[in-house]
Amino acid sequence: MLLGVTQTAETPAEIPAEAPAPRGRPRSRVHRAWFVAAVTFVTIIGAAAFASLPGLLIDPLHSEFDWSRGEIGFAVSVNLALYGLTAPFAAALMDRFGIRRVVAVALTVIATGSALTTVMTAAWQMVLYWGVLVGLGSGSMALAFAATVTDRWFVARRGLVTGILTAAGASGQLVFLPLLSWLVENQGWRPAAITVALSALVVVPFVWLLLRDHPADVGLAPYGSEEFKPKPPPVTGAARRAVTVLFDAARTGPFWLLAGTFAICGASTNGLVKTHFIPAAHDHGMQITAAASLLAVIGVFDIIGTIASGWFTDRFDARRLLAVYYALRGVSLLFLPMLLVQGGGDVRPPMLFFIVFYGLDWVATVPPTIALCREYYGADSAIVFGWVLASHQVGAGIVAFAGGMVRDVTGSYNMVWYGSGALCAAAALMALLIRSRAKTVPASAPVSAA
Repeated sequence: MLLGVTQTAETPAEIPAEAPAPRGRPRSRVHRAWFVAAVTFVTIIGAAAFASLPGLLIDPLHSEFDWSRGEIGFAVSVNLALYGLTAPFAAALMDRFGIRRVVAVALTVIATGSALTTVMTAAWQMVLYWGVLVGLGSGSMALAFAATVTDRWFVARRGLVTGILTAAGASGQLVFLPLLSWLVENQGWRPAAITVALSALVVVPFVWLLLRDHPADVGLAPYGSEEFKPKPPPVTGAARRAVTVLFDAARTGPFWLLAGTFAICGASTNGLVKTHFIPAAHDHGMQITAAASLLAVIGVFDIIGTIASGWFTDRFDARRLLAVYYALRGVSLLFLPMLLVQGGGDVRPPMLFFIVFYGLDWVATVPPTIALCREYYGADSAIVFGWVLASHQVGAGIVAFAGGMVRDVTGSYNMVWYGSGALCAAAALMALLIRSRAKTVPASAPVSAA
């Protein structure tokens, strides 16, 4: 079925016996979909602590264990890569076992991996605990969680809801970064890791008690639709379906352009700034808490930028939005090395301007990327976006590792900043090469776009 296209009315025999009787559009002022979106938002915030910690760990682990920044960066790169590679399977698993079960298990795995890092004594253990366990747990939620909730519960306002849920990760960064940086500086890195574990566990009851898998579970139509849609039966063969969707999508040009641009997105955000901004700023004399606070400010403006991007995506060409976002991000990264040198460890107005400018663009690319996945791949769009997200995280993982290696070899991050700026320029051009579906596929062609 095409996403966003209303089904014809179902006969009573076609509605599963276990589904509540359809009630159509609710007459209450607030549709249940908004409560589900709110629970999803809180869940993503609670799980966001794990993403705030890697940049804070590089210097403490280097000092305590004498591990190179490349070794630490490798563990982070494994985490980021598995985060992405797990995402498409997570979307399929949610279709098979339900959102609640998958997310609750994922949060528990994140908590376990984070807690185990407190007893590690060798670099390979960090790769196993933080890289593999936290990577698999976080990937089982990832942005596929937000995309699946949006696709099931909303027909109208999808761009806006996508922007709000995407901004939840930035909100979590805002909440946790100042706290975790204070813990690292004053109590050590182990209490910070325990805090990450507890934050993931605290959210599990909210997911289990308040989240619902599908509007049909409560007898409602999706928000923005007048037609009740019965809950589909569980989809078996989740792994096979994820791989099949990948092979189908890989035969289309837009998939490779979206995957390429999103790989550069990950390289220039999670892999670069989220992982290496704090140690890079520390190299120039800035206190860890000050650098972490700047990343938290990025989170504030990321919320504004991402929600605005969702609003723009409902109204403007997603391809042009991507081109503008990547071009502006590339320009800002080219100026960052100069700002770090001129700051001399102080937070000056030019650096604050960079933080605001870059923050508005941090993950503004997500709503238009998801919109383009829906445009081309319809009912498979959540899984296709999962694979596109995998490229995002692989790009992030490569730069997380490469950034540490460059710092070990050259004593500076400058080459990484300049290289990422150039990659963003290439991503802007790639976005413009994505042609409108109406121009590339006949009107009678299926949305799955083989």
